[in-house]
Amino acid sequence: MQNTDEHYMRQALAEAQIAFEKQEVPIGAVIVCKDRIIARAHNLTETLNDVTAHAEMQAITSAASTLGGKYLIDCTLYVTVEPCPMCAAALGWAQISRIVYGAPDEKHGYLNIAPSALHPKTTVTAGLLADEAATLMKRFFQARR
Repeated sequence: MQNTDEHYMRQALAEAQIAFEKQEVPIGAVIVCKDRIIARAHNLTETLNDVTAHAEMQAITSAASTLGGKYLIDCTLYVTVEPCPMCAAALGWAQISRIVYGAPDEKHGYLNIAPSALHPKTTVTAGLLADEAATLMKRFFQARR
């Protein structure tokens, strides 16, 4: 499972790099269902002038469209940074089965603010390729200061 998780997280990191190049906060996400990527996304809040256009929200919408339904049961989200409370709540409503994230977000992450936002059956794996995700975030914010 670890090699598969790492492969998909690297796909999410590639999405984060696209966001970085667009001067968006570099967070990327992919949603996998039955060993197939059904959604790829990155932050688009600046591009769309939309505070809700987080990578996870974009991925949820794309995956639901691909599946033809709003529930993401039997799906895994790979995201480079711990979801915020808004995204965690949306993932909870979508009943996603599993979340794998890279870097923690101690300031704005759901674990600090809304730890019960996810669906009770959702499992979470934290810290996969966290250093790579955190480095990209640090590079982004250092360049903006």
